[in-house]
Amino acid sequence: MYGAMKVAIGGPLKLGFRPWVEGLENVPAEGPAILASNHLSFSDSFFLPAVLDRKVTFIAKAEYFTSPGVKGKLTAAFFKGVGQLPVDRSGARGAGEAAIKSGIEVLERGELFGIYPEGTRSPDGRLYRGKPGGLARVALATGAPVIPVAMIDTEKIQPPGKVLPKLMRPGIRIGKPLDFRRYQGMEQDRFVLRALTDEVMYEIMKLSGQEYVDVYATAAKRQLSEAAKAAKAGEK
Repeated sequence: MYGAMKVAIGGPLKLGFRPWVEGLENVPAEGPAILASNHLSFSDSFFLPAVLDRKVTFIAKAEYFTSPGVKGKLTAAFFKGVGQLPVDRSGARGAGEAAIKSGIEVLERGELFGIYPEGTRSPDGRLYRGKPGGLARVALATGAPVIPVAMIDTEKIQPPGKVLPKLMRPGIRIGKPLDFRRYQGMEQDRFVLRALTDEVMYEIMKLSGQEYVDVYATAAKRQLSEAAKAAKAGEK
């Protein structure tokens, strides 16, 4: 099903948007690897697989797999077809552990695992602090190399509120693999998890050229939402 989805979606994406790519040689032709990317747009999970020959399995928010009705079922089938795994972002530790376990299983099969260390899309195009749980723990549990990836300008294709996408060329920069096997066996050390995550985010920042913000994107979104509510209340 993944192959059919890639032909049906990846082909038109490449033809219509003509994404440019740098560093494609840094993705191994075989064997496990983690693709750790910044997250600017819903389309990131489609443009990156479209330019790669190998299958990439991402994690996606659980709501995409559990929405009711016909549309919900179609959405769930679509995300399963493009190789995405559900993850509960509500803070339930059990669900988070299941997502980590799924990522480890993907890598143990010798495949590519894609993850967004920020945990959610950037609210303003800047690069936010990476969450140390998923990425670091999967990397340390498997010894798989971490390949930093920078999506460029994907947020400009379909900004919030726009129905039709803008035809323009997004970019993808793929960095050299990072080897963290020196930290294996230290999965419970929160300082190691933080250091590994920060190193990956630094490489993504260099590739993307984004301004770095040392707070979590979820906190930034919450602050923006609260500010918008306060401004709206002030207008009444």
